[in-house]
Amino acid sequence: MGSGPQSCAVCRFMRGMAFSAIGGGLAGYGALALGFSRDNAIIAAFFGALGLVLLLNRKQGGKG
Repeated sequence: MGSGPQSCAVCRFMRGMAFSAIGGGLAGYGALALGFSRDNAIIAAFFGALGLVLLLNRKQGGKG
């Protein structure tokens, strides 16, 4: 089988989708709460999603 649930490609994909949604939501709504425009909130959501996924990938040692 593998070394556990982290070796599953579907699991890695779904985990990436979940954390990108969380990061994007936090950054986007945070930007709106701080009074930024919707255009800037979309940009913040993109970088928030990217940042959270990259941070978690780095914490896992780049596996997957």
